[in-house]
Amino acid sequence: MKQNPENKIAIFKGRKIRRTIFNNEWWFVIVDVITALTDSIQPDGYIKDMRRRDKELAKGWVQIATPLLIQTAGGPQRLNCANTEGIFRIIQSIPSPKAEPFKRWLARVGYERIQEIEDPEIAMKRMKTIYTQKGYEKDWIEKRVRGIAIRNELTDEWKNRGAKENLEYAILTNDIMKGAFGLTVDDYKKLKQLKRENLRDHMNDIELILTMLGEATTTKFHRDRDSYGFTKLEKDAKDGGMVAGRTRKDIERQSKKSIISKKNYLPKRYLK
Repeated sequence: MKQNPENKIAIFKGRKIRRTIFNNEWWFVIVDVITALTDSIQPDGYIKDMRRRDKELAKGWVQIATPLLIQTAGGPQRLNCANTEGIFRIIQSIPSPKAEPFKRWLARVGYERIQEIEDPEIAMKRMKTIYTQKGYEKDWIEKRVRGIAIRNELTDEWKNRGAKENLEYAILTNDIMKGAFGLTVDDYKKLKQLKRENLRDHMNDIELILTMLGEATTTKFHRDRDSYGFTKLEKDAKDGGMVAGRTRKDIERQSKKSIISKKNYLPKRYLK
C-alpha cells in the first residue's frame, strides 16, 4: 500500500495536528498530538519520559510509531506517526487533564463493546442510529443492515470452508461484484468518486439488493455444492455474481436505464 503524499491538517482545540493517509487509514504525527495534549515545548523529550514510565508502551513502540513523509516548513520530512489505535494507546500513557476526556471515551467504548458482544441486538440498534444521524432514510437502513447480515453469513462460510482472510476474501468479493456489476470493488469506488469510504454505504436501493442477491446466492451454492477450498469457492462466487448480473441486465433491458450509478447515496459533504 502506498502513502498518500497529500497530507492534511487536523485541528484539535486550536492546535494543528498533521496527518496523512497510509495503508488506507489516517496516521497522525505523534509529536503534534503530544504537544496538543500536554503543552510541552519539548515533545520529543516528553515521549522519551513517557516511554520510560510505561514499559509496555516502550516494548510496543516499534509497532506503534511509523516514520512517514510529512510536509513541513522546511520541506518534506519523515516524522513518527501513529494510526488511530496507536494514538489512543499513547493517550492512555499521558497524565494530563486534556487527555482525560479521551480516556473516559475509550472506557465508554470498551463498555459498549462488551454490551454488544453479550447482546448483538444492541450493536444493530446503535448501527441504525449512526446511519440515521448521517442522513440515511429508514428503508435504506433496513436494507443495509440486512446486507450486513448476509455478508457476515457468507464470510462465515468462507472461513469454515478454507478461504484465507483478507486476500482471498477480497478476490471472492471481486468475483461476485464483477459478475453482478461488471466492476471490481475498486473500479466501482472510482466510478462513485470514493476513496476510503465504504462502497455499500453509497449504493442506492437496487445496487444494495443486487449485491445481497449475489452474496446470498453464493452462500447457497457453497452449501448446496458442499464446496471447500479456494478454487471451488471462487467458482461459486463467480456463479453467484452472474445470477445477480443476469437480474441486473433484465431490469436494465426492461427499464432502459443502467442500474450502475455514479451517484453517491449521500451528498458530498458527508464524504471525508
